[in-house]
Amino acid sequence: MFYVYLIESETSNKWYIGYSSDLHARLKKHNQNGNTSTSNRGPWKQIYYEVYLLKEDAMGRERFLKSGSGWRFLKKQMRYYLESK
Repeated sequence: MFYVYLIESETSNKWYIGYSSDLHARLKKHNQNGNTSTSNRGPWKQIYYEVYLLKEDAMGRERFLKSGSGWRFLKKQMRYYLESK
């Protein structure tokens, strides 16, 4: 299985989108500054994920979510979460 995930920085409230075959290990790596894109902005918490059987599907979804349309989708999808903050 492959996961497309959305994590949020607990300090800056910035979001990061990625994909992985091991979601828990990947989040741990983000929180241990094991990723140059997310180091210096942690700690991170997972706020959303999707599951795919094929890596190519997960990669395609990650690309979409990182696009303008994808960000708009996530903001709509997460509207109650965003309102509760």
